[in-house]
Amino acid sequence: MTRSLHRRTVLTLLAVSGAALAAGCSDSSQASAETPAEPATPATETSPAAAPAAAVEAPASAGSVDMAKLLEPGALPDIVLGKADAPVTIVEYASMTCPHCAHFHETTLPELKTKYIDTGKARLILREFPFDPRAEAGFMLARCSKDNYYAMVDVLFKQQRNWASVENAKDALLQISRLAGFSQESFEACLTDQKLLDDVRAVQKRGAEEFKVDSTPTFFINGNTYKGALTIEEMSAIIDGML
Repeated sequence: MTRSLHRRTVLTLLAVSGAALAAGCSDSSQASAETPAEPATPATETSPAAAPAAAVEAPASAGSVDMAKLLEPGALPDIVLGKADAPVTIVEYASMTCPHCAHFHETTLPELKTKYIDTGKARLILREFPFDPRAEAGFMLARCSKDNYYAMVDVLFKQQRNWASVENAKDALLQISRLAGFSQESFEACLTDQKLLDDVRAVQKRGAEEFKVDSTPTFFINGNTYKGALTIEEMSAIIDGML
């Protein structure tokens, strides 16, 4: 259940020790932002004559949702990465302090963008599903970045170790935000915007109640549900079967 916090609480809590605040990628805190997922161990080098790896099969869907209902407007407008008429729509629910979400955005998304989004085959909609005040703050700053939403999300995921679990996240986020064009005043104004905070929480609440999101990242690909940080091979297997 999303807590109701005082107007300045999100900004104030950023200065509290990250050990108590950096939630993981699920309600049960299966992992913490202080212990990011380890990348897959590289395969042992083989001779040039080795047979190519077998094609990856599409992972099994964990269920499905009504796509029309999923795409209905919510408390915050969807910011779409890709063409509106793309045949495949990917809706991702993520938390800014989730290491598995960061891993997906750093390793899978660049290839997904090149192979499917930039070519008009798929589009991505990222929705907020924060588990702690720091994740709420990250999403609020991304929303306040306006047209630079995805660029700010990208920076925050890449810099996650530097702000999500440090002693004073406020100063760390301010430093990152200054590089994105924020001033001290606009930074504080963003993180004390009660309506924006309420709207971020409303997006999370709707995801949990209507679409049964309980961990991050959770993907809905043309209505089919997939949980966990999918690889580009897994994404390709799913999307190719829909084209």
